[in-house]
Amino acid sequence: MSELTLLLLRFGLLFLLWVFVFAVVYALRTDLFGQRVRKLPAPTSAAPFLVEPTPAAPAPQQRPEPVSSGSATRLVITSGPKSGLEIDLPTEPLTIGRSSESGLVIRDDYTSTHHARLMRWDDDWVVQDLDSTNGTFLDGVRVTLPTPIPLNTPIRIGTTSFELRR
Repeated sequence: MSELTLLLLRFGLLFLLWVFVFAVVYALRTDLFGQRVRKLPAPTSAAPFLVEPTPAAPAPQQRPEPVSSGSATRLVITSGPKSGLEIDLPTEPLTIGRSSESGLVIRDDYTSTHHARLMRWDDDWVVQDLDSTNGTFLDGVRVTLPTPIPLNTPIRIGTTSFELRR
């Protein structure tokens, strides 16, 4: 083999080793810090979260008419590792997830780092899933859009269930 061929092979091998090192560092960074959560724009109209389903989409499962949860003042965990815990609801949105930055931290293999958000919308409390892997369930139905929460209706995130109460 000529010297030029050997030199090109050495540089090729060196390049492949650096690609491998960067791939390992990227995988470690993703595992340690997780995926970035996209921020939602501030609501501009009276009801931006209420989207009518398209005719092509299957009809959503019927839920009972929500009783205004605006008078809800506390969140009660009914099952899971923190069962029995009661939290006074804040005026600002409450983030739920594994992250220590969350307002309600749930250490659970089935809970995402930033799993869901509870927020006040007009006079009601609304639950929003933050693109979690295992989903957020309101009364057994998976939440895909921000959904009003009736009082005493179970919300399940991972293995933890909770309700909004007066």
